[in-house]
Amino acid sequence: MTNKGQPAASPWWDAGVYGDRRPRLQARGRIRAGVRAFFDAQGFEEVETAALQASPGNEAHIGGFSTALVTPEGGRQTLYLHSSPEFACKKLLAAGETRIWTMGHVFRNGERGPLHHPEFTMLEWYRAGETYDVLIADCAALLALAARAAGVSELVWRDVVCDPFAPFERLSVSEAFTRHAGISLEATLGDRAALAFEASRIGLRVSEDDSWSDLFSKILSDRIEPRLGLGRPCVLDLYPVSEAALARPARDPRFAERFELYACGVELANAFGELTDAAEQRRRFEMEMAERLRIYGEDFPIDEDFLAALSHMPEASGIALGFDRLVMLATGARRIEDVLWTPVPGVSA
Repeated sequence: MTNKGQPAASPWWDAGVYGDRRPRLQARGRIRAGVRAFFDAQGFEEVETAALQASPGNEAHIGGFSTALVTPEGGRQTLYLHSSPEFACKKLLAAGETRIWTMGHVFRNGERGPLHHPEFTMLEWYRAGETYDVLIADCAALLALAARAAGVSELVWRDVVCDPFAPFERLSVSEAFTRHAGISLEATLGDRAALAFEASRIGLRVSEDDSWSDLFSKILSDRIEPRLGLGRPCVLDLYPVSEAALARPARDPRFAERFELYACGVELANAFGELTDAAEQRRRFEMEMAERLRIYGEDFPIDEDFLAALSHMPEASGIALGFDRLVMLATGARRIEDVLWTPVPGVSA
């Protein structure tokens, strides 16, 4: 019995529970095989990156796991489980690779729920010398192959349906704010007071310590994201530069070459036209870590080796896709743990 007097849930390895999950896990394997065939056919090199890194990443709201590396002499060095293979992949681009992909486990602390897990599988791929528009075509192919591998014609999340074979909708963040929240993003860009007024006007709770970015995220998650990818996939494009720490500026320098892919109101992927200016990247990382320190009382080191490599990296586009979420939508699962072979121990949210 639980502390509240309710029967404890059966563990994932219970034969009955596992039997219910197994068809989705088998579909996961077919989708994974399809992904590998897709990249092989386009001449990509599959790479494997180390999970232990000098930094877990430098985005304000992404938590990390730390550990101690013991040297042969008995010294100790703090390392982190990566939250993405991005830094390592970009070092490989600096080394001369031009088309790479990887699928592996990544780690984010403080994240657990129907769509989040502290250890999950990230699919990332990079194209040197190609624009990030090409990645949209990649995403269309991957959504379609996932549906075919799972034997379905629709992606589903909690009764919301999306046609994976339909042409994508492409919507700028500014257009989405106007359409779904009734807010002019451009009129409030960088103006905390103006955006706070608009957020309050549409019924969102505003705290005194909310930054402009906090308010942007509240509006996006509450009023916009649930309305994206309904019926057909949606590409949400051109984020404010302040919300795209690793992306290069777009033609309008107030915005960045960043898009996110949505289906059934669920974020599936995050793509960048990659920033290669090491000095600008350092400035953004320092701002992100100052914000993390303000909010969470901790920050993470900056990977100096990554910044050194960035100066040698070619122009490129790159994208990270949550593989578990793709499997969820293709199999109709309601929780991410339903498509993980062995979920992390602990209480689910």
